[in-house]
Amino acid sequence: MSKYNSQKCEADGYSFDSKEEMRYYECLKVRKAKETIMNFELQPKYILLEAFTYMGKKRQQMTYTPDYLIYHNDGTEELIDVKGMETQQGNLRRKLFENRYRDKVLTWVASSYKYGDTDGWITCEELKKMRKSNKKVAK
Repeated sequence: MSKYNSQKCEADGYSFDSKEEMRYYECLKVRKAKETIMNFELQPKYILLEAFTYMGKKRQQMTYTPDYLIYHNDGTEELIDVKGMETQQGNLRRKLFENRYRDKVLTWVASSYKYGDTDGWITCEELKKMRKSNKKVAK
């Protein structure tokens, strides 16, 4: 089990932290085969903060590793992180990433067959908005 009680999975020799991450990988393979994307990479690593020494104590570098880097047919790149839920640590890393890599596009996606696209994916921001507006309607 991973740190968020999701089940580790394997596909094509790759290890995934959750079934949802693996399902997104399968969707990317289909998109690549249909040539709707040029290519993709798994788990690229980005440095958020260099290693440093503070009052004689060595501090390790801080990194962020999104799940996928997609190369679109138009030459643009998009980083994708599949999320089950937001965490304080994840939000902090995202802010640090967005501050340091302002030229990169980072998208958090979630699985939602109710609100998502034909494959069941939606951005976390859109999902949050949809759930909030549905709560208002229910009241």
